[in-house]
Amino acid sequence: MSIAEKQDLLIEELGFFQDWTERYEYVISLGKKLAPMDPAAKAPAHLIKGCQSQVWLDAAVENGVVRYFADSDSLITKGMIALFVKVLDGEAPDDILTADLSFIDRTGLKEHLAPTRANALNLMANQMKQRALEFASRP
Repeated sequence: MSIAEKQDLLIEELGFFQDWTERYEYVISLGKKLAPMDPAAKAPAHLIKGCQSQVWLDAAVENGVVRYFADSDSLITKGMIALFVKVLDGEAPDDILTADLSFIDRTGLKEHLAPTRANALNLMANQMKQRALEFASRP
């Protein structure tokens, strides 16, 4: 499944919920399903700077694809990073770098979040692309 197809599926899944409380619960449930992050990876170097909550992002390349590992001290923020992990994990660095991540705008989440949390979505997307760039530039 391509990144665009994953995004469309995620938007469709969010569309099943009638109100924002249910959508938030779904986003939080995605965060709870994230694989546990190695405590050693919760280092200052892996913090996404500028987020209201603490958000850690680590990544590795395995068999030519990027594997993301993330966590947060906030349930909703952990769910928000889980949206990106769900879409980008297991993809090639070049595909991540060229991906249009504006799908998050189509979810409507930004309009229902505090401005600082909405800004965190951009920071998360940028950091995930930055990590992919590090892997793409390796020989």
